[in-house]
Amino acid sequence: MRVLPNMKVVVPADAPETEEAIRTLVEWYGPSYLRLGRGSSPVVYDDGCDFILGEATVLQEGSDVTIMANGIMVSKALIAADMLSGDGIDAGVVDVHTVKPLDEARVNKAATETGAIVVAEEHSVIGGLGSAVAEFLAESRPVPVVRVGIRDRFGDSSRSYEDLLRKYGLTPGDIVEAVRASMGLRDR
Repeated sequence: MRVLPNMKVVVPADAPETEEAIRTLVEWYGPSYLRLGRGSSPVVYDDGCDFILGEATVLQEGSDVTIMANGIMVSKALIAADMLSGDGIDAGVVDVHTVKPLDEARVNKAATETGAIVVAEEHSVIGGLGSAVAEFLAESRPVPVVRVGIRDRFGDSSRSYEDLLRKYGLTPGDIVEAVRASMGLRDR
């Protein structure tokens, strides 16, 4: 959907953000695409959220690396950041709910502050949020970008959503590994 002119692409993290995104998109004049995962997602915004189309939300500041995520992967990114803090790694977490238009100012700020980016999405690594972030940074502020997502393959189905997340490498542990890889690239 990113390649379609003027298309807005939104991937909310949870039910409260979905509600706000729908309210915003109903008021938007023009094409938009709202991507939702199957089943329920852990609540990230238990006190509600201030959804602004095209403006990413910083959930946690960090100085060593920034994890940018959307959809179900936002909750996984928060868990990964907590796991990393136990090892002395200060990871920021940003909910990039709007894939297009990308919040380039927020991406640039994260790249400047931490020098390493991990993008986590329940989507193909081709053509989604990771591609958008990598494309932008390649032209504006090259820093290591490691993408956590579905590699170039067809999907499977399962009765267990968590089994699929494990199969495709979409767990907090996979994000932790990607963080370590991104920091290793940055420190070369």
